[in-house]
Amino acid sequence: MKQRNIHTAVAAALADTPVVLVNGARQTGKTTLVRELAKKRKAVYVTLDDHGSLDAALNDPAGFVASLGEFAVVDEVQNAPNIFRAIKASVDRDRRPGRFLLAGSANVLALPRMGDSLAGRMEIITLHPFAQDELTGRRSGFIDTLFKEKIPLRYTAAADRADLARRVFAGGYPEVRTRRDAARRAAWYRAYITTILQKDVRDISNITDLTALPKLLGQLALRSGNLLNMADMARDLDLSHSSIRRYLALLEATFLLTPLQPWANKRAKRLVKAPKVHLADSGFAAWLCGISTPAALPKSTMWGHLLETFAANELRKMATWSKTRADLYHFRMNTGRETDLVLEDPQGRVVGIEVKASASVGHHDLAGLAELRNAAGTNWVRGIVLHTGTAVTPFSKDLHAIPICAMWAW
Repeated sequence: MKQRNIHTAVAAALADTPVVLVNGARQTGKTTLVRELAKKRKAVYVTLDDHGSLDAALNDPAGFVASLGEFAVVDEVQNAPNIFRAIKASVDRDRRPGRFLLAGSANVLALPRMGDSLAGRMEIITLHPFAQDELTGRRSGFIDTLFKEKIPLRYTAAADRADLARRVFAGGYPEVRTRRDAARRAAWYRAYITTILQKDVRDISNITDLTALPKLLGQLALRSGNLLNMADMARDLDLSHSSIRRYLALLEATFLLTPLQPWANKRAKRLVKAPKVHLADSGFAAWLCGISTPAALPKSTMWGHLLETFAANELRKMATWSKTRADLYHFRMNTGRETDLVLEDPQGRVVGIEVKASASVGHHDLAGLAELRNAAGTNWVRGIVLHTGTAVTPFSKDLHAIPICAMWAW
């Protein structure tokens, strides 16, 4: 079993917080992680995928929670939203840390039936599909490095264009990565969509007609790295704006869609406020776009867009364990000048990131970063262009071109 980098964060949270929730998409390894922690802590493990446990949790939540003892792990917690109130009552009587470790494949804070939150009592940690450095057994310090005064200049990339294409195409879902045959990968993705639609989406919504959701997923994949335009999607899918909004909320709640919100501050004027489209896994997005082999990916018109989605997802994963707690955004002016990705730390310091599918970078590729630098003012740290070449190129003290594979090598 490969070590997950959030393992340390979960263990630390259990040491000082009564309730810890590990959430994330299905098939990302949550059950494996929490079962391992349950074994180490000698805690009771129950899953609400089990009919008997679910029946008890739904019909007598207080009694179910009381039966779990002092330390318990509850998996698939989204199946019984009513137990959150019972957990809250139990924790209010006994505030010892680490009493409950919960796991779920839906974002409980986005679900109306779970409005009675455990604010101040619960820490939420998201488990994403595998990051590239997890696959190689290391822990990236890339985000921390970007916020330092200086970055490494003597670095030569170990990954070529073909290797990058394989990584983008493979994505990070543990099981699908083991399938080399295109037909078997496609079968896994189809079954994955069906499971989420038939189980999670039906459980958390009152929408009965879900036939449009797979088509919407396909449209979102084809719009990777572009601004979210609901009017265009509503027209292409022949759906109302209200239906599109409901479906998008469901895809976010089940961690299939991770839209990138726009960055702004008081200095920045005339900003585009629409989010950018990114699905939670580049391999899943590539399959939805009809790309069947890694070799076909760089030849596709989607190559640059999916490479950006891949980079955005890698940064999201790293942000769950990096020392620098940075949030991820995009930046776009109504003039068209933009920066693909923006990292902002709690002090407001800003790093801009452009993603290029080419091996060479010129001064013309820095225009969006220069606009962001002006908007960030004294909060600006640096701007980088991630590219498919092999070397770090300094354009100025705070503008550099860096090979993409530095993301999991630094």
